[in-house]
Order: sequence, then C-alpha cells, then structure tokens
Amino acid sequence: MAATVTVRAPSSTANLGPGFDVFGLAVDAFFDEITLTKKNSGVTIVTKDNIPTNPDNNTAGLVIKNMLKKFKIKDGVEIKIKKGVPAGFGMGSSAASAAAAVIAFNQMFELKLDDNALVEFAGFGEKASAGSVHYDNVAASVLGGFVIVRTNPLDVIKIEPPMNLRMCIAVPTLEVPKKKTKVSRGVIPKKVRLGDSIANLSNAAVIVAGFMKKDSDLIGKSIKDVIVEPARQHMIPGFSKVKENALKAGALGVTISGAGPSVIAFSKSNADLKKIALAMSKGFASANTKCQTVICKPSKGAIAIKK
Repeated sequence: MAATVTVRAPSSTANLGPGFDVFGLAVDAFFDEITLTKKNSGVTIVTKDNIPTNPDNNTAGLVIKNMLKKFKIKDGVEIKIKKGVPAGFGMGSSAASAAAAVIAFNQMFELKLDDNALVEFAGFGEKASAGSVHYDNVAASVLGGFVIVRTNPLDVIKIEPPMNLRMCIAVPTLEVPKKKTKVSRGVIPKKVRLGDSIANLSNAAVIVAGFMKKDSDLIGKSIKDVIVEPARQHMIPGFSKVKENALKAGALGVTISGAGPSVIAFSKSNADLKKIALAMSKGFASANTKCQTVICKPSKGAIAIKK
C-alpha cells in the first residue's frame, strides 16, 4: 500500500438544463488536487486555500472519515488540498475534492471499489456544502464524461461525449452566500405543471440520445429547462442578456451551470468560441458584473498523478 497518493479531479457541470439532479458532465475548466499521506492517527487537513480545515465541515474530510470508519481502517490520514475549482459557482467544487479523495483513498488502501461504490462514497462528502447527498457532480468528477444518475439504489451510467463538444463557461465576479447550493435549491418550485414536466422530460431524453449518437448539435439544442432555470435566474444578474447574447453569437444552447451563478454555453470545436465568450462577458457587463470566461471540453475523471 502506498504511503502517499496524489489525485487530480476535474470540475463539472450538473443538470445540463432539464436533467436536474440526474445529469452531470466533467469539464476540463478547473481541477482540484488532493494528496493523502498515511499518519499514525486522526484525520488532518492541510491547505493554503480559504476552506474549512475541520474534517467534519470539509468535503474531502467527510469522505475520508466515512471511508476509514466503513472499512475499519486504523491508520490516520493527512489530507493536503489544493483548490483549483472556484467554490460556490456551480462548477462542482466540493464534488471535485470529494472525487479526488475517494480515488486517492481507494488506491492507497487497495480497496478495488467499483464505480457505483466510488460515487456513493464521494456523494457522502456533499453534505459538507449542500446539506444533503446528491451524486450528479461527484459522479462526473469521479468517472469523467457524461453521467446519468439514478438513486434508490444508486446506479450511474457513463456515456463518452462527442469528440467535438465544447463549452464556454462564464463565471461572474459575485459574492456567493454560504451554503449557496442549499439556498438555490430552496427556490425550486414544489409543484410543476404537467406540460412543463413533459417539456423537460422530452429535452432530457434527446440530450441522452445526443450523447449516444455523438451529436453535439442535438445535445446543445436540447439544453432547455422550463422548470428550474426560470426559478433560479433572478439570482444571477444579467442572466437573460448573457443567454441571449451567447445564442446570437452561435451557441447551440445556454443554461445555468449547476446551481449557478456560472452560466454555460454549449457549442462545437469548429464554432467561434471566443465570440461566444465575449458575448457572455458583455451580457454580464450589462448588469455591471464582471466575469471570467473559460472555453473547455469534456474531461476524463479523477486520476492519480505522480508528484
């Protein structure tokens, strides 16, 4: 068993419009890096980033404590965290740390866990940020590519994305509230019209077909959400203009990335992605908000790296 393991895990976007809590996609926009080192006892967190160092309030810390307990491992573990995924912006920041922690722990203690088990342990860490367990972001960060998540029992299906699928993510410069995911889940309607449910279901089904057929046009043009996006868009200044601008610039589809406030536009490798990025920036500027834009593509999942 290795005494030290370092793993890098990608950012992710959840929902992809109509696939609320079901769809996830790993993207190479940002990465978290975690190094686990065996110690005599306890779980300690070392980081230069502004994140909780109490393991009970840290995504990776919760994952490691839970796995030590489940597998009755007596060793202690030091968790060194290097954050690259911006926290609270709908890019799966907590999920990336959880995914990296799970893959590192699995390798360090030679557990040989299957994909579903890895995702389930990683999902436990989401309690630290969201207040509840959900698997769309962590499944994408653990496994990479496009994932479909079913629960009770947990069942994760991975599909390789089209080679030419590209995204442009606009990350606004905003103060995000603590427990932002919990706040943004609180505005989702408790009841929906049957017609809206049918619209989202049909778009979600076509997104899956698009990934199966490796058709980026089909995916992008089906990124339409008539339930969650309308309920959340007021939390993102300039959202309507950002979306309108991106579509006019050639984006196939635009929606909120996860719980936001980042906005993601879907396109193809032969499109003018810089034009789309600039259009999104101008959309946020119309609401006196600056943003960072990142052009990215689907990513592989969490992987061990040599230091």
